[in-house]
Amino acid sequence: MIDHLSLQCSDVAASAAFYDAALAPLGVSRIVDFGEVVGYGRPPRPQFWLGPHKTGDGFRETHIAFEADTRAAVRAFFDAAVTAGAEVLHAPRVFPEYHPSYYGGFVRDPDGNNVEAVCHREDV
Repeated sequence: MIDHLSLQCSDVAASAAFYDAALAPLGVSRIVDFGEVVGYGRPPRPQFWLGPHKTGDGFRETHIAFEADTRAAVRAFFDAAVTAGAEVLHAPRVFPEYHPSYYGGFVRDPDGNNVEAVCHREDV
């Protein structure tokens, strides 16, 4: 349903370093890097973009959930994000209130956004 998403960042380089580490366990990498804009995805095209904060005043939290193929990938995302300096929001676990096999881990990125990796499959 979503073709791509872009976040405005207060420090693109710091955010890019965070997402380089956090998204690698999900098989997502930086595939476009020009000027102050960075794009992530699985080739051939980026679907997640970072750019400088240039519009609006103040901060509005965004929630982003990246799909993981396995629960181990969720844990690897979480560990990489925390190692990269992320604040822990929710350690990886099953969230039955969402659905019986919803397995997610949540952190805050350098700009304060709520970032999650989620696997919707049974224990794989």
